[in-house]
Amino acid sequence: MTDTTIKVDMLARVEGEGAFKVVVRDGRITATEFRIFEPPRFFEAFLRGRDHSEAPDITARICGICPVAYQMSSVQAMEMALGVEVSQPIKDLRRMLYCGEWIESHVLHAAMLHAPDFLGYASAIDMANDGHAATVKLALDYKKIGNAIVTLLGGREIHPINVKVGGWWKAPKKRDMLALREELMRALDMAEAFVDFTASLPFPDKERDYHMVCIEEPNGLYPMYEGTRLISNRGLDIPATAFNDHFDEHHVKQSNALQGRTKAGGAYLTGPLPRYNLAYEKLSERAKAAAVRAGLGREVKNPYRSIVVRAVESLFAVEEAIRLIEDYEEFDPAAVAITPRAGTGMGASEAPRGMLFHQYTLEEDGSIATAQIVPPTAQNQPSIEEDLAELIADELDRPHEEIQWLCEQTIRNYDPCISCATHFLDLTIDRA
Repeated sequence: MTDTTIKVDMLARVEGEGAFKVVVRDGRITATEFRIFEPPRFFEAFLRGRDHSEAPDITARICGICPVAYQMSSVQAMEMALGVEVSQPIKDLRRMLYCGEWIESHVLHAAMLHAPDFLGYASAIDMANDGHAATVKLALDYKKIGNAIVTLLGGREIHPINVKVGGWWKAPKKRDMLALREELMRALDMAEAFVDFTASLPFPDKERDYHMVCIEEPNGLYPMYEGTRLISNRGLDIPATAFNDHFDEHHVKQSNALQGRTKAGGAYLTGPLPRYNLAYEKLSERAKAAAVRAGLGREVKNPYRSIVVRAVESLFAVEEAIRLIEDYEEFDPAAVAITPRAGTGMGASEAPRGMLFHQYTLEEDGSIATAQIVPPTAQNQPSIEEDLAELIADELDRPHEEIQWLCEQTIRNYDPCISCATHFLDLTIDRA
């Protein structure tokens, strides 16, 4: 069939609403459009005029899946603007809070949203009803332990409230941390089993040569919380404060979300694959061994195997949380004294689905004059379009429904958070 239209009125198993169009002429793809039609929510606009201290709590409301990421980037940006340096115990608690978010978000995506694509099910419920109940239960139990980290450190499971510019509202008791450690020790076996499950999935044999970008942390840590530099597999190595010197955001007619590109105009990729490829040596030995067992090489260029990388990162996050608990000593979380002043600050961290950059300019009274928030899904939009042009190009002779399924699966490789970016899927292939 040479002329056809493939349409999905609303894509399930992603966060948000959008659409996609593929134009085919003379048997080849000539254009792709990833359309985000979800209404923008104007977070950057209504942050203006608010006090700097409100930013972590306001930005956390951008997303119920990755609120920690928004808090971490915003609080670091505010501290830079105000000239505040926080202590190492504060940084360690923030990193551990991030571990909880990585676990709960990665497991939710991999087991509930993405695995059904590989196994031919419409949902995780269908998976559970057809022989995979044990896997779904494992994932739910595993995710609860990530939730428990966020609850203990953040004050509640969703939209945590314990993060404070310059400090931490309430530090956990050592006994509570040790009790959580027991749960995390139990989670190690779950994490290993989860890696094995994702590795057993059938993967399309497709690769792309992405421009991969992620943060680099001080002290040789795997990229997560504190992005002091930005690096890539094509030689980029810059201070995180130079983000806007090297990357641009563009408005395109088909999307309510800005699209991120390099200043040279090229697409780039953020997320699990860049972190894994650029910081593999910084994973724990156990995580690296799990990656080898799962069939991952030192480099991974197959985007469909990102589900396995997420499982490996989840295992690493469990180990990292255990390490931070074992090193933890109770401390006075009182924030350092903050004197409001005019200034500009930037913060970059690694949300589960990719790099998240914030920049704020403050007035002399400490109120927010301007705000810039660059979510990972906005940055990944051009890469999604390129994936659908390149990875689907040799599939056009397959039945219509199979092409549609593969397109959706390809988009879900990114674990897109469309609501974050605006501030699917209706899929159309136009062969006319």
